Amino acid sequence: MSKEQIIEEIKEMSVLELNDLVKAIEEEFGVTAAAPVAAAGAGAGAEEAEEQSEFDVVLEDPGSSKIKVVKAVREITGLGLKDAKELVDNAPGNVKEGVDKEEGEDIKGKLEEAGATIELK
Repeated sequence: MSKEQIIEEIKEMSVLELNDLVKAIEEEFGVTAAAPVAAAGAGAGAEEAEEQSEFDVVLEDPGSSKIKVVKAVREITGLGLKDAKELVDNAPGNVKEGVDKEEGEDIKGKLEEAGATIELK
């Protein structure tokens, strides 16, 4: 039986049959499939970090034009004047959390235009 034939047979198995096969191989050869699975999981975690889908917009420094930045923060977040001013005065802090990359870049552009230093995390 060739490797290709074995692979074709495995493709046709149900999940329960595959589980039984793995257990039988582990018992027969005294090995475990856990180590390769853990390594594959670690690689998948690294890929997910590279393909981040949600970002936090962090106000690092309001710059010299705090009034413009407060106005921009109010427009973006819908906060009242007091809350927006507090957020700007207590920088660094999150302006918005869990936004997609496009919205994050849009918010970053507006705040940088107002004079703030912004970071997407």
